[in-house]
Amino acid sequence: MSEIKILPARLANQIAAGEVVERPASVVKELVENSIDAGATRIDIDIEKGGSKLIRIRDNGKGIIKDELQLALSRHATSKITSLDDLEAIMSLGFRGEALASISSVSRLTLTSRTATQEQAWSAYSEGRDMQVKLQPTAHPIGTSVEVLDLFFNTPARRKFLRTEKTEFTHIEELLKRIALSCFQVTINLRHNGKLVKQYRAAKTDRQIEQRVQSVCGKNFADNMLRVELQHQDLKLYGWITTPLAARSQGDLQYCYVNGRMMRDKLINHAIRQSYEHTLRPDQYAAYVLFIEIDAYQVDVNVHPAKHEVRFHQGRVVHDFIYQALVDALAQSQQLVSQERRESAYATPHPVVDSDEIQPASTSGASATEASLSQNEAQAIQQSPAYPNKAPQPNSGSGWGADSASNSSYNAGSSGQSATKRSAPRPEKSQVTEREAGVYQQLMTVDKADSSQPDLATQSVSHSARIAPSKVASESNTVGTASLALPKSVTQLGKALTVVNERYLLINTNAGCALLSLARAETLKLRGQLSVEQRQLVKQPLLIPLALKVSSDDIEQLKQIQPMLQRFAIQLMFKAGSKVMIMAVPQPLRQHNLQQLFSQLLTQLSRGQAMSFEQLSLWLASQVAEQNKVYTLSEAVQLLSDLEGVSLQGLDLQDTQLIQLVDFSTPIKALLHE
Repeated sequence: MSEIKILPARLANQIAAGEVVERPASVVKELVENSIDAGATRIDIDIEKGGSKLIRIRDNGKGIIKDELQLALSRHATSKITSLDDLEAIMSLGFRGEALASISSVSRLTLTSRTATQEQAWSAYSEGRDMQVKLQPTAHPIGTSVEVLDLFFNTPARRKFLRTEKTEFTHIEELLKRIALSCFQVTINLRHNGKLVKQYRAAKTDRQIEQRVQSVCGKNFADNMLRVELQHQDLKLYGWITTPLAARSQGDLQYCYVNGRMMRDKLINHAIRQSYEHTLRPDQYAAYVLFIEIDAYQVDVNVHPAKHEVRFHQGRVVHDFIYQALVDALAQSQQLVSQERRESAYATPHPVVDSDEIQPASTSGASATEASLSQNEAQAIQQSPAYPNKAPQPNSGSGWGADSASNSSYNAGSSGQSATKRSAPRPEKSQVTEREAGVYQQLMTVDKADSSQPDLATQSVSHSARIAPSKVASESNTVGTASLALPKSVTQLGKALTVVNERYLLINTNAGCALLSLARAETLKLRGQLSVEQRQLVKQPLLIPLALKVSSDDIEQLKQIQPMLQRFAIQLMFKAGSKVMIMAVPQPLRQHNLQQLFSQLLTQLSRGQAMSFEQLSLWLASQVAEQNKVYTLSEAVQLLSDLEGVSLQGLDLQDTQLIQLVDFSTPIKALLHE
């Protein structure tokens, strides 16, 4: 049996290098990040033969004193953290103290540095089995230079897997593009085989920053980019996204940073992908440069060897924050006309968390993060592919699209929402507009005596028209409906039997069988939930307030009806200029596209007709109700139960457009051959 022995220092470092040093670009990344952490404002990078022959990084940072040069080449030696508390709140790009030791174990590395307090610069290099570090004086300006010669010279197997010189240099060039976008204050010069290839000058003004973005991402990106900026407590998102006009055929312009660190995080990618899902085809890719700033205690960066992934302690908040910021930016650019807003990709109706009451999570590494997401939510993110959703067609049985359709906990804004409901055809925009306009006109002309039961015949007619004419003709020959609805003494509608034509429910009542319009029931249920005559609606703050840009006339109209909106638990905040913030809404409105809803409300108000509380509640219900929905029996039973609950609160259910007794006399006579 072999004896247990401590590995030699060089062998241990070579094993560690297997994780840190994958290719020449990995070396450049580690060394440039060290320069940035040292406060450098200029970094010169010289590459020869794609990095396999030479990698030289020179900066003008604060440098390393002579006494610490030997430590700098040792494993787990760093000046960036000193305690466990520092590890839980990392703001520097490097922190493990492994890079220089790992690189020196697979190359011929020379470290040269001078600080402002030293008159003499010193060089350090390691050699031999135990990697003994030797020092010698040299000439060098203030700053640090790292020279890496003959990468993988002592590990032939690793060197054999290097690609061509052009391919390896392309990886280095792409890496420096990412760094250039995160460090606008740093000048970066890149040379290959003695020729200056790229030069990114330090950018200080907004104009210079945009020029650097254009130099990295191209003119098409710059011509179609939208500025994004949103802050919520200690969470901030800013940067640029592009309109769908600048969609790309590959995901080569997707740059995301968390606290200045380059990131390829699945949760972030999922939020970005969802915000574009209604505007891009499956074969299109969005382009973006986004920066996320978050409290260092709320994110764990020590979860990936190359630090490409992070874990957020409040992943749900971060996901929704990114999603809403991008959707709002796209909507304001008039690119999203009919997108159905979802409050959250993880949304559940209850409980509602006030964003002002969110407490910092326990900073216990990955375990705290896993506790913040359910197993299904985390699994949905992990199974989603790299952006975007190159999923198969909806009838396919595999891929992200199929997974998300079956995973009800991850369907945005759903509460037991099924794939059938999601795939139901939605009405054309023109049809919805005509229906809504017709309903509103009826509301405006209703008599005061009949104001408690406004006529909504337009809705019933539109629903009947969706049923195939052949079916209607067939049913009319066999089953008729009585001219009278259920008696007003009925407080419970009855027992559900079956769903007819996916939009009507056959129920058994004390007065006989009756047919219930589920679309009408949905509207009346929402109307009852939005009724303010008999109870106070509960205000539910939005996780991230929604900003609307409106005209000065619209602001005056909103200010006039603000007391009425407050009765409906809709809280507005007026900002300087032409901006209105939606701070809170009642529960029935949380899952709706609030931006579209308020746009339609302003259109109605512009006609100059006043609205009563009852008219506004019915109008809101007609907007929120999903009129073209198809129902399963379980969904219909749940709706019936909800409607009966509303009726006990005083809502009149005796509506001939809601329920009709079914007359079976004709088919019975036919069966009796009479």
